[in-house]
Amino acid sequence: MNRIFKRAKILATLGPATNSYEMIESMLDSGVNGFRLNFSHGTHEERDQQIIWVRQASKKLGKPVAIYQDLQGPKVRLGNLKDDMQIEVHTGDILELEYDIEHNGGLHLPVQYDLSAAVKPGHVIFIFDGKVRSVVESVEGAVVRVRVENDGILMSRKGLNLPDTDFSGSVLTDKDFRDIDYGAHQDIDFVGLSFVHRASDVEMLRGYLAEKGSRALVMAKVETKTAIEPDELERIIEASDAVMVARGDLASEVGPEVVPSVQRQIIALCQKHSKISIVATQVLGSMVDSPQASRAEISDVANAVITGADCIMLSDETATGSFPLEAIRVMKSTILYTQENVDSQPLAIPIVPGTNASAICKAAIAVAIEANAEAIIAETKSGATAVAIAAHRPNMPIMSVTSDERVANQLCLLYATKSFLRPDGERAGYDLAKELVEQGMLSEGATVVLVSGRQPGIMGGTDTIRVRTLGARA
Repeated sequence: MNRIFKRAKILATLGPATNSYEMIESMLDSGVNGFRLNFSHGTHEERDQQIIWVRQASKKLGKPVAIYQDLQGPKVRLGNLKDDMQIEVHTGDILELEYDIEHNGGLHLPVQYDLSAAVKPGHVIFIFDGKVRSVVESVEGAVVRVRVENDGILMSRKGLNLPDTDFSGSVLTDKDFRDIDYGAHQDIDFVGLSFVHRASDVEMLRGYLAEKGSRALVMAKVETKTAIEPDELERIIEASDAVMVARGDLASEVGPEVVPSVQRQIIALCQKHSKISIVATQVLGSMVDSPQASRAEISDVANAVITGADCIMLSDETATGSFPLEAIRVMKSTILYTQENVDSQPLAIPIVPGTNASAICKAAIAVAIEANAEAIIAETKSGATAVAIAAHRPNMPIMSVTSDERVANQLCLLYATKSFLRPDGERAGYDLAKELVEQGMLSEGATVVLVSGRQPGIMGGTDTIRVRTLGARA
């Protein structure tokens, strides 16, 4: 091929450091495939403008891009401390946690979520994102009394992690519902569900999105102790369209030593069930303040590529960091170098449902390898054909062509896939291949494998494999 395409995709978070049209266009041009809108911060009016900028840049560059709405979920934080003071706490101190109170300067502390109905005596609560460990002594009405187990400092709005507490059934807060209602009428491609505990949480969100008429795909963020129980984790992945390894809160919930194993397990299960996998949190954390990444961070990215992750996400690196474009370029160059020099080692073989379409997609890869094809071109209405092909992790690009703009955007986070928006037609795939030759994306005389259906634009109609040498008569 005349041009190398990333097989692992890049999802970047928008924030104060990148909140302009010029930055969004530069990020997209530098290799970003999707933008994360973090609904833990900002206003709907700010999101209105960001969505407009993203679609404007996408149109200018001729590059579909995914927009991901990341819901806050029941992220438990301390409230505002009096005069934004810092409080020293010591082993043995008793703290009282109560929802939405005004802090008086003592150890009766406000929290932004009502814990009294969820926690039980003996439950561990980590405060300040793990820096202070405490254990629940009692629950008295709305007040949760905890005993501190190490010296530390508390500050306003710092996060709490509750690894023993099951919030299942209440993972969508009033704020989340307001944000979902907003997103249902906006140009959103994925909705991320934070602090998932069970598959039923995912199903609840999917049902609510359907009620609102949203076609957004559901992304489950795995970051709780309950979610990584073996049977439950697989059920969560089966219920979702995409799954994020949210390593920050997950590490606080279960311990950092557990996270690498869970990451491999999630990537493997996503491959098994043909779901999109995303690796997130502190991927290039050094680049928040430095123009260079650490060697450990580069290895982290490379490992995600080798194991066949669909997508890798940048958080603070692009939201608040000093070097957002440099972080994108480092990630892109690491992805490209790794995929060209180390064979991908997928962690699982996908389960192939007993359908002709699935069999056709699997066979197309074997044909492409035997024919030494330069690319697989998938004509797809719903995106299912491209997803089924990508699940087998081919070491060649998948060019997906669809007439549905939403599908073209959603496929931007899929492994090895580059999506194109074109009208339905019997020659849609072949005409795209000829365009790609003219644009220098495919070589003159290249062989491609076309996967399509006899009735263009009909969902589930994939039944045909064709091998074409570009320049020869179709």
